[in-house]
Amino acid sequence: MQFIPPVSKNRIVSTFPKCYNPQACLQMKEDWSAEAKLAFKDRATRQHGSKMSKVVVVGDLNVGKTCLINRFCKDVFDRDYKATIGVDFEIVRFELSGLPFSLQIWDTAGQEKFKCIAAAYYRGAQVIVAVFDMTDIKTLEHTKQWLIEALNENEPNSCFIFLVGTKRDLMSPEECRRTERDAVKMAEEINAEFWSVSSKTGENVQQFFFRVAALAFEDSVVKGAELCSGTARIGDVIKVDHTSVRSEVKAERKSCC
Repeated sequence: MQFIPPVSKNRIVSTFPKCYNPQACLQMKEDWSAEAKLAFKDRATRQHGSKMSKVVVVGDLNVGKTCLINRFCKDVFDRDYKATIGVDFEIVRFELSGLPFSLQIWDTAGQEKFKCIAAAYYRGAQVIVAVFDMTDIKTLEHTKQWLIEALNENEPNSCFIFLVGTKRDLMSPEECRRTERDAVKMAEEINAEFWSVSSKTGENVQQFFFRVAALAFEDSVVKGAELCSGTARIGDVIKVDHTSVRSEVKAERKSCC
């Protein structure tokens, strides 16, 4: 038998993680859904459900995508990192509600010349994380276009969407509040959950990825239960409606390479 090392203690999620901002939240709840709890106990469901979810991180150049991933995965911060060329990825193992689960986190390049390469890796995402620099409001405006391009490579209503503002440590409290208000409006427009983080200090980084893992894990388990039962049911997990965003895809889609 292949030996699987135990999950590190700082990757064990025993309670359902809370959202950062109730005004921009995918799910307002304190615990796993009743349907998920039943599925946790069912052996066939656990075997049938996915044990890994794909997370795609998109956004402009220099907004801090790689720093965000490295802070969580490696607990490091490098101010002088080199820009991502094409794509890169990390796999993080968790234990959620006593069950194993992993996130495959894809770090995509922000340069225009690498968009065609990165687009191929958007496919099959269960979570899309659109990142912007809180000190540069233009990068917030650009997240909508990044999201359109990522959704274009996936099935409708198949992805959880998160909007993440980085570099909050570089802002005064008042500046941070003002930018967060703008970000919440954008999150409501694109049906995303908003988080504000600092990769330098680590503020909110672990909580954010725990939240991503919990929502993806619960969704995977519930879908596994539906497949096992042979019936498609509407569960407690919210299916994000991307109609308002995806309506722009055809107009925005262009041939490349």
